[in-house]
Amino acid sequence: MYLASLGRLAMASRLKALSDQLYGAVDQVYQARGARIESRWLPVLRYLWETGPHSVTQVAAAIGQTHSAVSQLASKLVRAGLLKRRRDPGDARRSVLELTDEARAALSELGPVWHAVCAGLTDSLGPHAAHLLNAVAACEQALEERPVAAAILAAHEDLMAEPLQIVSYAPELRDHFRRLNVQWLERYFVVEPIDHEVLGNPERYILEPGGAILFARLGPQIIGTCALLQESPGVFELTKMSVDEGFRGLGAGRRLLDEAIAEFHRRDGVELFLESNSALRTALHMYERAGFRMQPAPRRGSHYARADVYMIYEQPGTSPAAAGGKPAAGRRRRAGKGS
Repeated sequence: MYLASLGRLAMASRLKALSDQLYGAVDQVYQARGARIESRWLPVLRYLWETGPHSVTQVAAAIGQTHSAVSQLASKLVRAGLLKRRRDPGDARRSVLELTDEARAALSELGPVWHAVCAGLTDSLGPHAAHLLNAVAACEQALEERPVAAAILAAHEDLMAEPLQIVSYAPELRDHFRRLNVQWLERYFVVEPIDHEVLGNPERYILEPGGAILFARLGPQIIGTCALLQESPGVFELTKMSVDEGFRGLGAGRRLLDEAIAEFHRRDGVELFLESNSALRTALHMYERAGFRMQPAPRRGSHYARADVYMIYEQPGTSPAAAGGKPAAGRRRRAGKGS
C-alpha cells in the first residue's frame, strides 16, 4: 500500500482511509437492517439523544469536530427531518439543536444494531480493535497537550537552522550512497546492472581508481550525494548525483555540484564530463549554469541505456577543446552512472 510507505507523513490520510472504510461498512449494515440514519450522523444524533438540546458550539466541542462541520451536518439533518432548531431558553441570541420525534424513534430501534457493530468489529479486528482505541485515546491526549501544528513548525525551524554541509565519504555513509541513488533511479528510470555494481562497492569502483564521493548533510540527515569517477589520469566523470526528494529546494544539489567541481580543480583535472537524460530539465539547467556545455551527440560507448545527453565542463577562460584535450569518447570507460 503506497500510503503505508510514507509513514508518519501520511498518517492523516491513512486514518481517513480507515475511517471511510469503517463508515462504509456500518452504512451497509444500517441499510441492510432498514435503519434511517447514516454512520456519519451518529456522533451528533447520539450526543443530543443522550444529553438533550445543545448549541452547535457545544456539540462541536463535545464530539471533537469543527463548528463548521457540525453546522453543515445540522442543516442536512434538519432537511432530513431528524433535527430542529429552536431558541435557547437561556439565551435568546442563540439557537440550540434538538432531536425530532422521528429521530428519537429511529435511534431507539438501533440498540441491537449497535451491539452487533461492536461485536462485529471485535470479531473482525480481534485484539487490534482494543489496541486501536487505546492508541487513539493516547493520541488525542497527546494532541491536546501539544498541538501537532506547533510541534511540526518547531521541528521545521530546528531543521532549517542546521547548516548544510558537504562532507567526504566515510564508511558509515556507505548505505546512504546506495539509498539515495536507488531512490533516484527507481523514480526516473531503472537500476541497471552497472548501477548495482558501483553502488554495491563504491570503494572499488570510485575511490580506488582515484575518484571521490561527496555527501550533503543537513543536521543529522544525509540528504544528497554525488561522485567524481576518474576515467583516466586527469579525466573525471561527474556521476551518482542524487538529492533526497524530501529535501529538494534547499540548494543541496548545487552545493554538491560546486564542491565536485572544486575537487576536480584540486586534483588538477583536465576534463570533467557527465552523462544525463534530456527529461531531467531542472538538472540540465543546473549543470549549464555551473559551466557544463551540451555536446552534439550522446557519448560514444556509453554504458547507460538512459543516457542521451553528454556534457563537458568548460573551465572559465578556456575553450571546450582546450579544456578537454583529446576527445573523451575515445578513452577507456570505467563503471559509472549517468547523472
